[in-house]
This record gives sequence, structure tokens and C-alpha cells, in this order.
Amino acid sequence: MIMALAFVANGVHAGWEYARATFYGDMSGADTMMGACGYEDLFEQGYGLATTALSTALFNNGSACGACFELRCTDSPWCKHGAGSIRVTATNFCPPNYSKTEGVWCNPPQKHFDLSMPMFLKIAEYKAGIVPVWYRQVMCYKQGGIKFKIKGNPDWLLVLVYNVGGVGQVADVKIKGSNSGTGWIQMTRNWGQNWQTFERLEGQSLSFQVTASDGKVLQSENVAPPNWQFNTAYEGRRNFN
Repeated sequence: MIMALAFVANGVHAGWEYARATFYGDMSGADTMMGACGYEDLFEQGYGLATTALSTALFNNGSACGACFELRCTDSPWCKHGAGSIRVTATNFCPPNYSKTEGVWCNPPQKHFDLSMPMFLKIAEYKAGIVPVWYRQVMCYKQGGIKFKIKGNPDWLLVLVYNVGGVGQVADVKIKGSNSGTGWIQMTRNWGQNWQTFERLEGQSLSFQVTASDGKVLQSENVAPPNWQFNTAYEGRRNFN
């Protein structure tokens, strides 16, 4: 159950921040797939249509990917009465448009959520187009363990990290092969939640060490077997939930 908003003396919601929200795509959510966070089929990967693209001020060069937010429509006649709030996961980027001076909601320094249409319609009328919202970051609750999709080629390993609970945001990833004498190998963020290394690790079982943005560390041992395949996802036994 989502708790009711608390107020401080100046009328601002305690613990919440002010932003605006629009929507993109249609009710199918097709346009929300394959976004700037590196996620692919959002239904298959467990995010569904409860998703949002973030403006530059919130996206933070992709480090906000996977974060979960609670939003409530406010101060608009188009807010749906009694709608309450929604929870969404950041899966895409709402790019700025510097060629215009009006209607550029995703330009810095504005905080803006570009929601999937189904989520926008839970809190506001379609004709509104854009509404003010209160928002706050909340914990993400995911089923099962953290998942790792291995992509790339023998000389370049690219791993998509998803289905992350807790704060949802991945700040650091290390990888280790079962035959590696070097121990944990530091991976670097390629884009969104895709992490890369140029170490050759074929024929070895793979373990991952994931650090979330709140500093918590989770180690997933031997997630991928020695005969792991490219373009295949493997699930760890634990999560940050």
C-alpha cells in the first residue's frame, strides 16, 4: 500500500520533488522498447509498461537506468480524481531539443518524466498532454535474482545487467572467470546498463560482483556455466530486495 503524502509547513510534500510528465508511444508500448538504457524487450525482461524515459537532469548519463520512481499528478484539472500514484522504472532517455524555445520539457535543468502512455493515463487525461507531478525515488522490488545477458564477441564482452532490486541503479560491475588468476576484473559502463570488458573469458564459468548506487554489493558466483553462449541471459541466485 502506498502511503499518503506528508506535508511540511510551506506546503511542499515532504520527501517529494516537483517535476512534469508527458507520454510517448501508444497503448501497446512498442516505442518504449530498446531504449537508451540498453534494455530490450521490456515485457520479457520484467519491466512491462510501468516505465519512463528521464530528462537530462534525471538521466545522469545512464547511471539512473533501473531506478524506480513514484509519481503523483498534481495542480492540474486533468489529473484523474482519486488516481493515487504510480510506480515506474527508468528505462529510457528523453533527449533535449535545443532548436526550440517552447515545449522543451526534457532540456536541462528541467526534471521531466516521459511515461509510457498506459502509465500516463493512470494519473491524467489523454488531452492534458503534460501535467505537473510530485515524484520521489523508491525501492525496486524484483522477482528472482539479478540477470546478466552476455553479448559481444570473443574479444569484447558486453553484459546487460537487469532485473536489479533495491535502489535499482548499478554503479559498478566486476567479472571473474573460473580459470582467471587475476581475480575480479573491473568492467566499464559502455552505455545505459551495458558493461564491458576486453578480457577473453570463453570456456570459463562467470561470476559477477555488482555494486548498487547506495554502496551495497552483491556477488553472484558461477552465474554462467563454462559453456555459456552469446545473446543469452543468466540469472543469479540473489537480489538486492
